[in-house]
Amino acid sequence: MTDTHETISLEPRLVVQDVDAALALYRDAFDAIRLERFSDSSGRVVHAAMKVGKSVFTMAEEVADWGLAAPDRSRGATVLLHLTVPDPDKTADRIVARGGKVVIAIEDRPYGKREGRVLDPFGHAWILSKTIEDLTEEEVRERLAK
Repeated sequence: MTDTHETISLEPRLVVQDVDAALALYRDAFDAIRLERFSDSSGRVVHAAMKVGKSVFTMAEEVADWGLAAPDRSRGATVLLHLTVPDPDKTADRIVARGGKVVIAIEDRPYGKREGRVLDPFGHAWILSKTIEDLTEEEVRERLAK
């Protein structure tokens, strides 16, 4: 008998105003690989998929009639995407060079990560992270209490 959890997966779908620009940004900033891109008869991109590391995320263009709205950058993000990368500083620099901004500086954190937060030009917030120390839950609690 198969464990049900082995067949369940979660794949975020980002809604953006310009899927092709987003594909280029994520390729350049995250070294993501484009897997698919499909458009309807009007040319609107209804699905695009990218792979970064072992993870896949998808995108679709904003379509008001379908209830799909790209984030409003002036209001902040409603979802944080956590991306583990070899070099968070370099990845943040790539996002900033392409119109994004640093929201929380990339720094060594007391919980054993080097991480911070960036907002990409499409309004999506990314936590860029790298483990620098393997800590127990108790060690993290102790450090955060200080």
